[in-house]
Amino acid sequence: QVQLVESGGGLVQPGGSLRLSCVASGSIFSIYYMGWYRQAPGKERALVARINNGGTTYYADSGKGRFTISRDNAKNTVYLQMNMLKPEDTAVYYCKALVSVMAGISRDYWGQGTQVTVSS
Repeated sequence: QVQLVESGGGLVQPGGSLRLSCVASGSIFSIYYMGWYRQAPGKERALVARINNGGTTYYADSGKGRFTISRDNAKNTVYLQMNMLKPEDTAVYYCKALVSVMAGISRDYWGQGTQVTVSS
């Protein structure tokens, strides 16, 4: 089994910053990519950013120029540095990883989510 555990969410004022972390643990052979998604009330879950095991990143328009995704492969950890936060960034943020538990077998895993609230 593989578990993803997010941390770092909370309440922040507009213009502030937060750093989310997600640690993957369990029977991991390798991790192909890790990413962050978010889901606001009444909206579908949407990609924020992702990074592969080579360090190539992709950002959705919502976070370009404000968010930075990074990864520590040795620690099976992905981070999301969020700057210049806006009220519309308020959502539950989920970590997702494509994990191989043995050669030739891989699947997506999700974390439980961490709440980010941007409000004055």
